[in-house]
Amino acid sequence: MSEMVIGFAGLTHLGLISAVASAANGFQTVAFANDPPLVAAIAEGRFPILEPDLPETFAKHRARLSFTAHLQDLAACDVVYIALDVVTNDQGQSDLGPVRGMIDAVLSVLHPTALLVVLCQVPPGFTRTIPLAPERLFYQVETLVFGRALERATQPERIIVGQADSRQPLPPNLSRFLASFGSPVLPMRYESAELAKISINICLIASVSVANMMAELCSHLGADWSEIVPALRLDKRIGPHAYLKPGLGISGGNLERDMENVRRLAGVVGSEAGVARAWMADSAYRKEWPLRQLHERVLARHQGQARIAVLGLAYKENTASTKNSPALLLIAQLPNHRVSAYDPVVKLEPGLFPQLEIAPDALAACRGADVVVIITPWPEFARLDPARLVKEMAGRVVIDPYAMLDADGCRAVGLELRVLGRD
Repeated sequence: MSEMVIGFAGLTHLGLISAVASAANGFQTVAFANDPPLVAAIAEGRFPILEPDLPETFAKHRARLSFTAHLQDLAACDVVYIALDVVTNDQGQSDLGPVRGMIDAVLSVLHPTALLVVLCQVPPGFTRTIPLAPERLFYQVETLVFGRALERATQPERIIVGQADSRQPLPPNLSRFLASFGSPVLPMRYESAELAKISINICLIASVSVANMMAELCSHLGADWSEIVPALRLDKRIGPHAYLKPGLGISGGNLERDMENVRRLAGVVGSEAGVARAWMADSAYRKEWPLRQLHERVLARHQGQARIAVLGLAYKENTASTKNSPALLLIAQLPNHRVSAYDPVVKLEPGLFPQLEIAPDALAACRGADVVVIITPWPEFARLDPARLVKEMAGRVVIDPYAMLDADGCRAVGLELRVLGRD
C-alpha cells in the first residue's frame, strides 16, 4: 500500500471515477466537493451517476477512499487533481468559471510541496495561466467516456501529460502515480496536451461522420454497411479498432464542444476549419434520420394522430445523460402524436413533453403502437422477442438504427425493420 496521498477536487462524473481508479491502484485517496449532501451520499455508496462496475470497485477499495466537504483536507495530499466536469451550453461552448473557481480554492490550501494537475478539458493556453510554479503545475488529458468510464480510468490506452517544459522529467510523485496504471506516458508541453484531447475527439468525429455517410449510401444502393466494415478493419491504414458504427449524429456534449473549439480556434488564428462546420451540419442531419423514417414509413400513410413508442431516452447506453439526445429531439418534433417512451435509467421531469407518457417497461411502451423507434441501444432491447413485440403493436414498423432486434425473427413475424446502413 502506498503512503502517498492523491487528491481530487470535484465529485462529478470525472472526479468520482478518477478517485475510485486511484484507490484501485493502491493509493490513499481524498475526494472533495463543496456539497455536504453529495459527499455523504457517495461515502455511503449512493452515486449520482451510472457506470458499469462502479459499485463493486468502490466497495472493494473503500478503505482507501476518503470523501470530504472540507477543502482543508486536500492540504494532506501530495498530488491534487482538478477534476470537475466541464459544462457546455447548447452551442458547445464551455463554462470554465467553476474550474477557475475550484483552482483558486485548491491553491489556497495546497501544501507547499504538492503538485497540481488539471484533469478537466480546457482550451489551449489555459493551464499556463494558472499562478503556480511551473515545476508544480501539470495538465493531464482525461479519458472519460460515459458507460465505459471506470474501464478507461483504470486501463487507459495512454496517459498524456502537459508540462511547462516537456524536456524535463516528471516529478517523482506524479511519475510514480502514473506508472501504477501500466500505460505509456506521453509528456508534452501544456498547449500540446490541451490540443491533443481536442485532436482525439476530432478524429473520432471524422470516423463517425464517414460511417454515417457511407451507411446512408448503402441504404439507397442495396449494400449492407455491416458487410463492408470487416474490410475496413483489415486495412492497416484504418485498423481493427476504428469507430465505424453508424449512429444518430454526435451527442453527449463533449464532441460537440470540440467541434466548436476547433471552429473558434481557427477563427482566432485565421486558419481554415470548414470541415468542422460540415461535420456539425452532418450531425444535425443524422439526428433527423428517425423522423425521416417515421414520416416515410408511417406518418405519410397514417390518418390523424399516430401512437409512437420510443425505446431509450439517454443519448447512449450505460448512462443517464440526455445531453443532445436524439430521442428527446424526436419527441419534441412530434407534438401532435401520442408518444409512449421507456428507458431503464433516465427519469424525465414531469410535463417536459405534454404528449409523452412514460411506460414502466419496453413492452408496455410498445402496447398499441403504430411504430416502435429504438433510439438508445440498451442491451435489454436486444432481448426483445419479435413474436411478443408484434402481438403488442398495432402497426408493423420498427425503426431500429443500431440493429438491436433479430432481423430474421422480425421478418418471420411480419415486422418491417429499418436499420442504418441497410436498404
